[in-house]
Amino acid sequence: RSASLRAQLNRARNKGVTVAEWSPERATDNPVLRRCLTDWLAGRSMPSLHFLVEPETLGELADRRVFVATRRGAAQDEAVVGFLIASPVPTRDGWLVEQIIRGHDAPNGTAELMIDAAMTTLADAGSRYVTLGLAPLSRRAGEGPVPLWLRLALDWVRAHGRRFYNFGGLDRFKAKFQPDRWEPIYAVAPSGRFSPRMLYAIAGVFSAGQPVALVTRALAMAVRDEIGWLLRRRRR
Repeated sequence: RSASLRAQLNRARNKGVTVAEWSPERATDNPVLRRCLTDWLAGRSMPSLHFLVEPETLGELADRRVFVATRRGAAQDEAVVGFLIASPVPTRDGWLVEQIIRGHDAPNGTAELMIDAAMTTLADAGSRYVTLGLAPLSRRAGEGPVPLWLRLALDWVRAHGRRFYNFGGLDRFKAKFQPDRWEPIYAVAPSGRFSPRMLYAIAGVFSAGQPVALVTRALAMAVRDEIGWLLRRRRR
């Protein structure tokens, strides 16, 4: 029912993109998929996170489902331009879309086409639930009782963290699929108050115990990208 979403799907199809499910045996450590993942990670402006957002998934696909987007070229050969990995959520009879990877030459609409294919296939198989996963800093599910200092900190990250991570863009991308509901994700504290030390501990989980090093690397990557942009602009 969404005209903009239909337009994106048609844009990818018109560019020769099709989506097919690969078996876990075929996809595990597949060099073509790994090259696509490497290219995608190289285009990110932030170091890889871990824990719930681990980027390395191609080595363990036994219980996952993999949907691969290919594009037919002028020579009638097919090139992989993206893939989607869905992981089971057994207690909800459903699936988590864990990864959506687009190659650098993937046409607009490729990600939407993979999600459409995956959700249609999973629904036809009788699944009752599919989630696109976490949308960091989204307000669509409500924020609950957040301490003032944490609310101010999150507002600052929303305003100034876009150089490293497009929180708003990810939120809008997931919203355009018109989900039935948005569910809040809670950090549970062992006491009656949430402290800066607890926030630092959570950051340590996502950064493999090195939140300061993660921020330092992110700043260094941002400076590198900025210098590269200035040099390209000067040459033009």
